[in-house]
Amino acid sequence: MSAEIICVGTELLLGDILNSNAQYLAQQLAKLGIPHYYQTVVGDNSARLKQVIEIASQRAQILIFTGGLGPTPDDLTCETIADFFGVPLVERPDIIEDITRKYTQRDRVMTPSNRKQALIPQSAEILPNPTGTAPGIIWQPRPQLTIFTFPGVPSEMHRMWEETAVPYLKSQGWGKEIIYSRMLKFWGVAESALAEKVASYLNLPNPTVAPYSSRGEVKLRVSAKAVSEAQAQDLIAPVEKQIKDIAGLDYYGADDDTLASVVGELLRAAGETLSVAESCTGGGLGQMLTEISGSSDYFWGGVISYDNSVKERLLGVNSEDLAKFGAVSSVVAEQMATGVRSRLSTSWGVSITGIAGPGGGTETKPVGLVYIGLAGPNGEVESFEYRFGAARGRSLIRHVSACTALDNLRRKLLS
Repeated sequence: MSAEIICVGTELLLGDILNSNAQYLAQQLAKLGIPHYYQTVVGDNSARLKQVIEIASQRAQILIFTGGLGPTPDDLTCETIADFFGVPLVERPDIIEDITRKYTQRDRVMTPSNRKQALIPQSAEILPNPTGTAPGIIWQPRPQLTIFTFPGVPSEMHRMWEETAVPYLKSQGWGKEIIYSRMLKFWGVAESALAEKVASYLNLPNPTVAPYSSRGEVKLRVSAKAVSEAQAQDLIAPVEKQIKDIAGLDYYGADDDTLASVVGELLRAAGETLSVAESCTGGGLGQMLTEISGSSDYFWGGVISYDNSVKERLLGVNSEDLAKFGAVSSVVAEQMATGVRSRLSTSWGVSITGIAGPGGGTETKPVGLVYIGLAGPNGEVESFEYRFGAARGRSLIRHVSACTALDNLRRKLLS
């Protein structure tokens, strides 16, 4: 028994709109313990939508449609579904009354085209829309098949799902189990390398473990199916612990944790403070830190030192070293970290200098070459060289550089 999500709209196929509805519904189905194995996006075309219905109705028992319920000619969802199952559309006076009332409240007059939204398949139940004018339907056109339709507007769809669809599904015996997940996060290890380390866990039946990689970060989603969240957590806990033990310092947090939030908690716990000096990241590291509520407890500020004169005047970088080694070097990274720590009187100073591209690279110093400096409370100074590769692109190089700087500090604080 499974569900399938079908999102209708040519604008989705063209990439004009991000398909957040599919993500929301997938998360909601997991909360109800309803598996779903397919998602389909189809344009505003009746023939192609019928093809989708033909396939989906053979492999799923719940079909959830979003989009195509408006008053315009390209809003074809309801009429196409009715036509596919050979059922006539009927105009519902109660829907007309609801639409008229909503237009009146907004000091507007309902146009004739809005009557289209009152046409639903004969025998279908109305799925009320408390805020918009387009209702959905709940319909069982044949045994063991239930259809839900929702408007494409996310705020309307969310409320309709929570207030009507969820209670209905539970009344039909769905939602007796839940799927609960923990997202374990790692930095400084490749997805393939981590997958090899935890290979024996990737074929578990319950909980399941699946690897993901995104913008330099590797994740392992550990999911359990159980009758309650507490029982699911009990299933996940031993597997999570074993994976953490295997990963060591490559593991940094879970779920809503970020490298910035984890570093912040470590600094707060130690009663220490941080300042940063950034060149190629242009303030990206400082932004990550200040996005955390309460970060002023430990993050005191930073210097964006793009030009060498700023490195010299504000951070005390030696001009001779700049001339000899260049701004992108371990020597300069260390002096930047020491300088910002001294100028801002913090426990730690972190620096980033590199070539983010797309231009500026040479054979000896290619795009993607980054140096990270770290100056600590006991006078120790270190630098780290990374070659992130030009193929990653400017934005990703900057992001990965800032995250790697945080990860270096995290590992130092834990050592």
